[in-house]
Amino acid sequence: MLPYGDKEMRANCSSGLACPANSSEEELPEGLKAFGNLDLVFTVVSALMIGLLMFSLGCSVEVQKLWGHIRRPWGIAVGMLCQFGLMPLIAYLLIISFSLKPLQAIAVLIMGCCPGGTVSNIFTFWVDGDMDLSISMTTCSTMAALGMMPLCLYLYTLSWNLEQNLTIPYQNIGITLVCLIIPVAFGIYVNYRWPKQSKIILKIGAIAGGLLFLVVTGAGMVLMKEFWNSDIILLMISFIFPLIGHATGFLLALLTHQSWQRCRTISLETGTQNVQMCFTMLQLSFTAEQLVQIFGFILAYGLFQMLNGFFMVAAYKMYKRRLKNKHGNEKPSCQEARHRKKSTSPKETTAFLE
Repeated sequence: MLPYGDKEMRANCSSGLACPANSSEEELPEGLKAFGNLDLVFTVVSALMIGLLMFSLGCSVEVQKLWGHIRRPWGIAVGMLCQFGLMPLIAYLLIISFSLKPLQAIAVLIMGCCPGGTVSNIFTFWVDGDMDLSISMTTCSTMAALGMMPLCLYLYTLSWNLEQNLTIPYQNIGITLVCLIIPVAFGIYVNYRWPKQSKIILKIGAIAGGLLFLVVTGAGMVLMKEFWNSDIILLMISFIFPLIGHATGFLLALLTHQSWQRCRTISLETGTQNVQMCFTMLQLSFTAEQLVQIFGFILAYGLFQMLNGFFMVAAYKMYKRRLKNKHGNEKPSCQEARHRKKSTSPKETTAFLE
């Protein structure tokens, strides 16, 4: 049970602030009106950019490994448990711990119930994660969101006595699936037919993805400065929420005896949410005045999950370089011994034992 009752929610609804039916009669504030006019353009441009990025990332997917994940979906099952089991639970615990207001609580819960975002695929590539598992998890979580988002929201809001209905953005989910499946399928085909050219496309896509994320991060900082009017508690939650998701996803993957590569992949997939889908759902469910109160939280979460991903990539690159320098400083005799040990084939071992 939340620390607040349903009287506040009913009062808000009676005053015209919580009923989505009033949203069509109200005019948007100037900032959100400009954002609403650019929403279609942003959706089209982001869909095209994500499609190109997913095409380049699809060039790193191997058909045999992808089929192996589908035949033995243990890694995908762990990722789905993290996505629709841990993240909504973490959101609910944060709501209770910080005693959030009803509108803020719904925004945090919807963010926790959203599927994984495509940003995690880029970060997985940069940390040498399992790309086949990452793309499989993103696709499966987006497809499962058609049923899991309403189920999770229903279960966690049973005791809230909400007066307004939450609208699931099925159209947005469908667009996300199209932007995922079709480009990845083309990328897999290119990797199968032209493996050498696919490596070049993959490098170009990684560079373009990095530049795109830098632009998005800078735009997010500018928008946060303009739209932020929420309290410091929401800012704190938007910072720690993705971090807790990354940590719990990594621990659960480790407890289920996943490899280190898969642990990194599941960790990134767990803490990275589809922010645009969350904003679409809130836009369909609430009025303009309510949206202004929680718009800063959506921007802050998207910005912090990008920054967290960059820090994780930087930490992994530093660790990898340190490990490489450590091996490079070894004596030549130690390197030769390791090389002989690695180059020993099973046939040579059998012959030696015989």
